[in-house]
Parts: sequence; structure tokens; C-alpha cells
Amino acid sequence: MERIQLQDDLQFSRIIHGHWRLADWNYTDQETLHLLEQCLELGITTIDTANIYGKYTCEEFFGNALSLKPELRSRLEIVTKCGIKLANDKNGFRLNHYDSSKEHIIESAERSLKMLKTDYIDVLLIHRPDVLTNPEEVADAFSSLKKAGKVKHFGVSNFLPSQVNMLNAYLDVPLVTNQVELSVLYRDHFENGVVDQCIEKKMPPMAWSPLNRGIIFTSEEDKPSRVRTTLQKIAEELGASNIDEVMYAWLMHHPAKIMPIVGSGKVERIQSAVNALSLKMNREQWYEIWVSSLGKNVD
Repeated sequence: MERIQLQDDLQFSRIIHGHWRLADWNYTDQETLHLLEQCLELGITTIDTANIYGKYTCEEFFGNALSLKPELRSRLEIVTKCGIKLANDKNGFRLNHYDSSKEHIIESAERSLKMLKTDYIDVLLIHRPDVLTNPEEVADAFSSLKKAGKVKHFGVSNFLPSQVNMLNAYLDVPLVTNQVELSVLYRDHFENGVVDQCIEKKMPPMAWSPLNRGIIFTSEEDKPSRVRTTLQKIAEELGASNIDEVMYAWLMHHPAKIMPIVGSGKVERIQSAVNALSLKMNREQWYEIWVSSLGKNVD
């Protein structure tokens, strides 16, 4: 498995396993552990989760599974997120809202450590841009967690370039990644400066929903249907087993060193992403997919 260097002491596997739907898979702890071991056999060592996933349950589910074989922790890079508070009866919030205060960041990281049953988090991300962000508080929280050895590195998710620059101006440690939506159907961040900035700052992006929530497979609307036809054509040319592989290969062909997050509990779907690493897409094929998504020829 290809490794992506984010910092001198930090590498991710090129393919990342995502736990957004872990609670929906209804796996036992042993089954979750078995899936983790299968990922490791494929070379996938980076796990992406968040404090709120599964309505605050996914971190604990994974931590329980990992505790069955704690020696695997040293082979993993665990990424989790904070900064969103979900409304529910237990916490008493009236509505979902964002919180990037120092108190919340530290409190959330402490809870994640407890749920994940680990002594450290490899990378902690701010999940969404908070309009009320005080960058000095964020910097203080990051510094405190790093000095305590509880979090090794920090990043953001769904941030625009201006928001990354604002936060970076106050930090004494570099942000290592920006996790954003990227796919053949969702090109926005290729065009609004997000991916360009990732290259500029040498912070390889993580791509969530690289298969665009599966819309490409079933939608009869014009754009998904058009792109699906193009993907099927390219799949035949490349000898790919399915269009999943082509979609992953399309992202990984980009020089930003995009790292797709595969959010499936089925090892055969995870295998498709790994298979994509061996596909040799050329520039013309890449642009054929781009043009199909764009709906017109480039000038």
C-alpha cells in the first residue's frame, strides 16, 4: 500500500477506512476487529472517525473492538474530529451547533481518548468551520493537547482556504490535512481553491464521500447517468472490475495526493479502492471524466 507523508513523523495509508456508518453495520466487537484486521492485511492503517458519528457511539464501538487486540494500536493512525454538538435529550442542546472553544476541544479530545481506549490520537480535526471561532483559543487547545501527548497532530475538515489561513496564522504547529468532499460528481473543491491550497501548504487532503453517497450507481438524472456511462467506458479501457475502481483512481491521479475515505463495512468494497491503486489512468481519460461531469468541453 502506498504511504502518504504528511509530516516527518506522520504517514497515512493512501486508502483510509471510514467509520461514519460503523453503528449501522451492527457488527459485534469481534466482527469489527476482524474487519480491522482485513484492512490491515490490505495495507490500510489509517482509520477515520468522529466524536458525533453514530450519535456519539462509533468511537466507543471501535475502541471496544480494538481493546480485544490492543497490540494493533501501534500499527494504526487514528483520525477523529470535534467541533459539532448534536441536539438530543441527553446533552440538553436545543439545536445542532458548532463549538470550537478551547474548553470543548479539550473536553472532546479527552472523551475520544476514553471511548477509543487509547493514550493518544494521531490527528484531531475541527469538523466544520465555526463562525464564532476564536483562533487564539483553538491554538491554546491544540498546544495543550500536544504538550500533554494526547494528540500528535491537528487538521481541519470542510474548511475553505480563507478559514485555513485564518487558523494557521495563530498556530505554532502546522495543520496536516483538510478533509473535504471530493468525487467525480462533486468537483467544487477543485475549483474554489481548496485543493490548490492543499498542494501549496503540503497538506494532502482526505476525501470523504468519494463515491458521492452511491448516487452514481442508481440515479437516472442526466449528470449521474452521463458520468456513469463515461466511467463504464474508462473501466473497460483500464481493465477495471467496476466503476468504483475508476472513481477512486480518478481522485488519486491528481497531484494533491488525495486520500479517499472508504466508508464501507464490506471488505469487497474496500478491496475495490485498493485495486484502484494499480490502475494507470492517463491525462486524457482523466479529463474525459471531468468533461462528462462538467457537462461541456473545456475551452
